Amino acid sequence: MNNKVSKNFTPRPHVFKMLPSFKTPLLSLFILSLLLSPSAAVPTTTVGFTYSPAPNSPPPEHVVTALQSLKIPAVRLLNPSPTLVRAFSYSNISLLLTVPNYLVGSFASNRSAATLWVYNNVLPFHPRARISLISVGSDVITSPTSGGSDPSAAVVPAMQNLHRALNDLGIRTVSVSTTFSFINVITTAFPPSSAEFQEPVSSLIIRPVLQFLEETNSSLLVNVYPYNVYRLHGEIPVGFALFQEGPFNFRDDVVTAVRYHNLFDMMIDAVIAAMAVSGYENVPLIVTETGWPSDGSNYEHVNNGVRDAEESQLYAEMYLQGLVSHLKSGLGTPLRKEGVSEAYIYQLFDESETKQQSNLSSAQGEITGQYWGVMYTNMSMKYNINFDSADRNSRKLGVLVPSIHLLWLLSMLVLASSLS
Repeated sequence: MNNKVSKNFTPRPHVFKMLPSFKTPLLSLFILSLLLSPSAAVPTTTVGFTYSPAPNSPPPEHVVTALQSLKIPAVRLLNPSPTLVRAFSYSNISLLLTVPNYLVGSFASNRSAATLWVYNNVLPFHPRARISLISVGSDVITSPTSGGSDPSAAVVPAMQNLHRALNDLGIRTVSVSTTFSFINVITTAFPPSSAEFQEPVSSLIIRPVLQFLEETNSSLLVNVYPYNVYRLHGEIPVGFALFQEGPFNFRDDVVTAVRYHNLFDMMIDAVIAAMAVSGYENVPLIVTETGWPSDGSNYEHVNNGVRDAEESQLYAEMYLQGLVSHLKSGLGTPLRKEGVSEAYIYQLFDESETKQQSNLSSAQGEITGQYWGVMYTNMSMKYNINFDSADRNSRKLGVLVPSIHLLWLLSMLVLASSLS
C-alpha cells in the first residue's frame, strides 16, 4: 500500500451538506455535553501577527518597537533567523517559530539536524526571547515530493526529534507542533457537527500528530481563512464571513440546533468536531493564520466580478475588526467555550509577489499580488483596528439554551447511534 500523501494529494471540495449524521455515540455525547455545559468566565484569545521580513520592510528592531506600542502580545515568525529572533529579546512578546518545510525531512532522518537548528535559532536567545512554540513545517501535506522522499511522512518523526533536542538542551517550556490548512484537511465546513479530517491524511498524519500533541501538552495549529470558503461558495453572504449582523447572516446546524452568526466560528467548530471524531477533542487549538486581502485578488462576489480596491480594503478592515472584537469577547464558540487559545493575523506587511497559495484549492490557480498586510512600511496602520476591543454582548457567537425538546432529540440520536 502506498502511504504517501503529498505527491498525489488533492484537497476535497467543500460541500455544505444539509443532512448531517453523528459518527459515533461518543461524539454525540461529546457534543451534547458541550452544549449543556454551563458558561463560565474564560480567558480571551491572544491575538498576534504573522511576521516575515520583506526586502523593503523596516529593520526588525523598529518593528518590535511598533508592536510593543500597539501592545501586541504574540508574533509568529514564518522564516526565523538568529537576527530576527534576537530582535525580540526582552520584548515580552511571545514567539511562534516555524521550521521551513525543506528542513522537515532532515529533522526526521537526523536528530542532529534538529539539534543544530535549535542551537542556532533557540538556545542563544532563550529565555530572553519568549519562544513558546515551534511549528515543524507549515501545511507540509501539500509540499512537493523531492529526492524520492515524502515530506508529509516525515512530520511526526521530525516533531519527535525536535522535541527530544529541546529536552536534551534543557529547554522544556517550548512546545512542538505542526501547521495544517483548514481547506486541505476538513471534509466539510457545514454543518460543523459533521466535519471529519480527510483520508488518507487523517489516518497517516493527523491522528499520529494529535497523539503526539496530547502526550506533550501541545496545541494543534490550523490556518483558518473564511475568505477562502466564501470565495468557493457563492451562497455564503459576505456579511456572514465579515462578522456583520444582518437578517441573512447566519447558518443553523440542524443537528445541534446551534445558530452560527459568523463563518469563523463555524470553521473552528468543524475542526473541534473532527478532533472529537479522531478521539482527541481536548487538544488546544491555535489559529496560525487568518485574514482578508485588501487588494490584488479576484473578487467574484463583488460588483459582478469587477474589482473595487476601496471596497476590498473596506472588507479587510471589517473582517479584522470583527475578528479582534469577537476573539477579545471571551465568548469562544458553541463547541469550545474557551475558543482558540491564540490567533495570528496574516500578515504584518504586504508581500507583492506571485505565488501558489497553499491554503486555496488547486482549482483556484495562482493568485497574483495579493495584499494581506495590516501595516505600511512606514510603520503606520493600514486599518483602524482597536486591539483592546471586547464586545461581550456580541451576538456573533451561536448561543443555545437547550429546551426539553432539544434534549429529547439529542438523547434519541445518542440512543440510535449506540444501537446502529
